[in-house]
Formats: sequence, structure tokens, C-alpha cells
Amino acid sequence: MREKATILVVDDENGVRQSFNMVLKDDYNVLLAANGEEAMAIFKKNRVDLILMDIRLPDTDGVTLLQKLKEIEPDTEIIMVTAVKEIQTAVKAIKLGAYEYVIKPFVVDDVLTIISRALEKGRLVREVTYLRSELERVKPFEKMVGKDEKMIKLFDLISTVAGSDGAVLVQGESGTGKELVARAIHNRSPRNKKPFVVVNCAAIPSTLLESEIFGHTKGAFTGANSTKVGKLELADKGTVFLDDVDTLDTTMQGKLLRVIQEKEFERLGNPKLINVDIRFVAASNKNLPHLISRGDFREDLFYRLNVFPVNLPPLRDRKNDIPLLLNHFLARYSKKTGRDVQRFSEKAINSFMAYDWPGNVRELQNLVERFATITRKKMIDIDDISSPDIVYESVKPMKLKDAVNEFERKFIGKVIDRVGGSRKRAAEIMGIHRNTLLGKIKDLDINS
Repeated sequence: MREKATILVVDDENGVRQSFNMVLKDDYNVLLAANGEEAMAIFKKNRVDLILMDIRLPDTDGVTLLQKLKEIEPDTEIIMVTAVKEIQTAVKAIKLGAYEYVIKPFVVDDVLTIISRALEKGRLVREVTYLRSELERVKPFEKMVGKDEKMIKLFDLISTVAGSDGAVLVQGESGTGKELVARAIHNRSPRNKKPFVVVNCAAIPSTLLESEIFGHTKGAFTGANSTKVGKLELADKGTVFLDDVDTLDTTMQGKLLRVIQEKEFERLGNPKLINVDIRFVAASNKNLPHLISRGDFREDLFYRLNVFPVNLPPLRDRKNDIPLLLNHFLARYSKKTGRDVQRFSEKAINSFMAYDWPGNVRELQNLVERFATITRKKMIDIDDISSPDIVYESVKPMKLKDAVNEFERKFIGKVIDRVGGSRKRAAEIMGIHRNTLLGKIKDLDINS
């Protein structure tokens, strides 16, 4: 059920106030004020979507009050109520930000039409503000790709979690697709028609983060030349994705905890509480329990966010998905670049499968984009991917003995895997005694 909009009626004539109340009360929440002082007090304590205001008030004029209200909430729509002789003043009010004016005695149907249009305009303004912020972001890709058993279980979990309204904590290495999971949860949830707002906690300077999240009023701090709606307010009825939540300082963590618990917050510079209905999805590539033990992350916030934990597997643990991902990205970037690159050779795919992808899916995606852009052939072969990214990036500084042990561990493990786990057959292939192989498996801690 759609929530009723709140309309504030400001008029010194009780008869006019009650007339508006009778007309509006079935479809809207109606608040009544007899003068400017009452109107300002009500406005500061309540979330008001639209104001019907007489131009002549006993303690102020409507134009002055209009300007004061617009300084606090620029997006609130205001309709002036006027007599015929005051039309010039009403026109001045429109130039200062009023949506429209109605003339006493008013026609009910005309007033309802104007109110409906004004509220729709306000909704569209909020939506455009949100969409503009979204257009600044580049989506890595539109949907998750995977057929590995780990990914199938992940898809099932997302479908289950999406129907609930509890907070979700997505954890995984950098490049595993945490934002994609958050978007999938939102898209499959009852909130999918409402905004999905991203807060990149690591990318926003700490000095600006509070204003970005909670918003601010004009004059709240040096440089605050206008009122700004924060991301939490933009996300009302929708989902907020807190990316890299571990980078927030403990003070900001405490303020977010209050929003999650109380579903309310204040803009900087304005003590008026703003109520919001938001689902939170947070993401981190850090060990949060370890950060808690160091005092760098609040334990109470962790438990508030970790209602539904979602852990993403690294690409090295689902290598069967690599050919699928290669084809997916190649098709995308070949179309984007206009190159007629159709496939990877079997040798090229095998080289990708042998690599551990420390940057996970994002690293693979970036590499395919490069190949699709620079390759002139229809097939990308092993010679085309002789790249430092694949050959040298996984080499870590270590002693020669450790490097030899690392090579033997991987080599022996792959041979055993290829012969279906047979130690005897693996020993024969490598030209060593079975007991020697068993000793190396134990010493090198090989899990095969």
C-alpha cells in the first residue's frame, strides 16, 4: 500500500483550514496551522510533502514564509492561496519557488488536480536526483555468470535472502562481485521499484562522508551554500549498499548503527528527525572479526549488518567458470569495440585456467577487454596472451627453497588430479617411487 503524502495547510481562517481538511483527509495526511509561527514549528518537526499557504497571514506574509521554508527544504512543493486582488503577489511567489496558486473561493476539483501534479513533480525531482547519481557509476556487468556448484548455492541464497528485509553482509576478496550480489538482492526484493543507492565508503573523503550520507542544510558548515539531500533520504523505501563498510571510522559506524536501529537521522545543521525505511546491504573484503578484536570495527554494528551473511568464493576456487566468463566478456567487448573476435583457443583457455587470478573476476574482465580491443584476429591464441599479468604477476618474493616447494606442491597436485587421485599412477608419470610421492604429499601438505 502506498504511503499517504503529508500536506500542511496554513491559513488564519478556521473555515478555510477545515474546508481543506474535509477535502484532503481521505487521501492525505493533513496538518493545520493558523499562522506562520505555527507553520514553521510543524514543518520543522514533520516530514511535509506539500504546503497550501495563504498569502496573507497575521504574523507574516506568505512570500517571506515561502522563502524561509524553501531555505530549509528546497524540494518541498508550495501552493499559494490568494484572493483575486493579490494575484501579482502570487506570481512573485511562483518566481521565488512556489509551484502554483489557487484563488479563493477555490474549486475542489481544480485544487486536487494541482495538488496531484505538484506531488508528482516532487516525486520526479527526487527520482531524477537519484538517477543522476547513478549515471555517474559504471556497472561492471549486468548479471552474475557462473555454473560452478558454489555459485549455484550462492544464487539460491540470494533468492532466499531477497524476500526478507533484514540486513545483509557480503564478504569476499576484491573483484569477486560484491556489488553485483547487492544489486541482485535488491532486484529480487519487494523494494525493486525503489532506489538502489550506493555509498562507496572508501572513495568518499572522511570530511565529506557525513554530508554525503545524511545530507546538510544551507549554512550547516563553511561552503554549504545550499541544502543537500543525503543518500539515505534518496534511498527511502529502497536499498542502501555500503561498499567497503570496514573503512568507516568508529564515530560514523555509531551514527549508521542508530539509523539501522531507529530508522531515523538528522541532516547536518537541522535537528529535525527524518524517518526512513531502508534495507541495508554492506560489503567488505576484510576480516571483520579481526577488526573488531583490534577495536577498529564496532561489534554491535557487525551483528546488525550480519543478519544474513553472504560469502563470495574467489575465482581460483571456481575455475570451471573461467571459460564461461571468458565467452561472456568477449562477446560484450567485441560488440563494444566493433572487433570480430569470436573465441579463445583451447591453449589460451588452459593458460587462464592455470592462473590463480588474485584480482578475481574483475581482473579477468579487464584482461578480456584489453584483448578484445587490440586483437585483430577472430581467435585469441596462447601467443596473444603472453602477458606479464599471467606469466609473472603471481610470482611472489621468496627464498629459492620455498619457491621450489611451491612449484612441487602445485605440480604434484595437478598430476594427482589428472589421474583421478591415484598415487601409484601419479608416481609412475613423475618417475619417482610411490613412497617418495607419499612423503612429499605429507611434507608439502598437498590436499589431493
